[in-house]
Amino acid sequence: MKNRNMKILIICSHRYYAPYTDYVAPFIYEQMQGLKQLGCDFRICFVQGGGLKSYWQAWKNLCKMIDEYKPDLVHAHYGLCCVIANLQRRVPVVSTYHGSDINDSKIRVLSKIAIRLSQRNIFVSERLMSLIKRPKRIIVIPCSVDTTTFYPMNKLECRKQLGMDLEKKYILFSKEFADTVKNYPLAKQAVEIIDPQAELLEFYGYTREQVPLLYNAVDLGLMTSFTEGSPQFIKEAVACGCPVVSTDVGDVREVIDGVSNCYLSTYEVDDVVNGMQKVLTVGHLQKTHIHERYTAEYIAKTIFELYTSICSQK
Repeated sequence: MKNRNMKILIICSHRYYAPYTDYVAPFIYEQMQGLKQLGCDFRICFVQGGGLKSYWQAWKNLCKMIDEYKPDLVHAHYGLCCVIANLQRRVPVVSTYHGSDINDSKIRVLSKIAIRLSQRNIFVSERLMSLIKRPKRIIVIPCSVDTTTFYPMNKLECRKQLGMDLEKKYILFSKEFADTVKNYPLAKQAVEIIDPQAELLEFYGYTREQVPLLYNAVDLGLMTSFTEGSPQFIKEAVACGCPVVSTDVGDVREVIDGVSNCYLSTYEVDDVVNGMQKVLTVGHLQKTHIHERYTAEYIAKTIFELYTSICSQK
């Protein structure tokens, strides 16, 4: 181990729409990049699709890759992938739970199986961890935000690059409108009250290069979700100086603590409207503030230390 890089086998869902992050979720990709700088080597086992057949194929691929790659440990992301990873007992498993795998009571049942079997379990927020009774071998490590990608830029220049109206009011919704967990109807109702001429943008279909421009171009980031884990939307928006209004989900309260011109709302439309009015009056954040515990360097160091402690016990 002292003379070579630590070998980590990742198992996660295949994101066909994200070639720019090697087809993994951006927050997993960024985590891997930070860990590579500390001396980790990675291979990825994908789950392609959501059916039983897809997970069975992933299990076979995982076993084959363990034989060929001989990893020091397996790091699984999301509950069902964590279950698959723990079906083998040759290599220790680190399992990360990101939100829906714990917030959804049906999937939580399967996630609990993986929690019992995993060498270590990472939860991305304290609130998510609180849904598990008598947690063991659990540590809270949120996903990081890449402040070299997400930082304040000139609002008008960003609008020009994205082809947006320079005078119009834009509100950025936290995800695609069709995602029922994100509670689009509440957001739509609140925006219509604030300004019928304002445009509520669906956070969907943008490239990774366009996303930082988008945060800087809009007037406000709006999250009305019923549940979250540790939403990247809020961290990335704040890093870009984009003010946010959000329901009290995941670790939003912790992320915006001490950040001016952000508002934590209830699910009452009047409260969402009140928050939006306050935030829009002030405008973009005068000073961004991302706590150290959310920076890429800090998260990579924390996970690397976790990997090291597990491998030293082998």
